[in-house]
Parts: sequence; C-alpha cells; structure tokens
Amino acid sequence: MAQIKVTQVKSGIKRLQTQKRTLEALGLRGIGKTVTHEASPSILGMVEKVKHLVSVSEV
Repeated sequence: MAQIKVTQVKSGIKRLQTQKRTLEALGLRGIGKTVTHEASPSILGMVEKVKHLVSVSEV
C-alpha cells in the first residue's frame, strides 16, 4: 500500500471530542507534528474526518 504523510496544521482546541480523539488516534499531538501511515481505508477515513485540521501528502 502507499504511504501518506499527515501533518497537523490547525489546533484541536475547541473542536468536537470525536475530532480530538481522531487526531490523537492518528498520532498527532500538536501543530506542526507529522506522522506517516499506510493509506488504508480506516486511516483515510480518519483523515477525511479531520481534513480541515491536517495536510496530507504522499511519501
């Protein structure tokens, strides 16, 4: 599978609890932090849920 790089670009403060938990599940803990994941359907679904808070690029 392809690898994607997810970077948090906006804060999770004052967001819905589900969005905060999704950021945490992705491994993002602050603005500017970057993680790499496999592009599985579950990861892509989580990214879609918080797409307004993150930036995504292929590795």
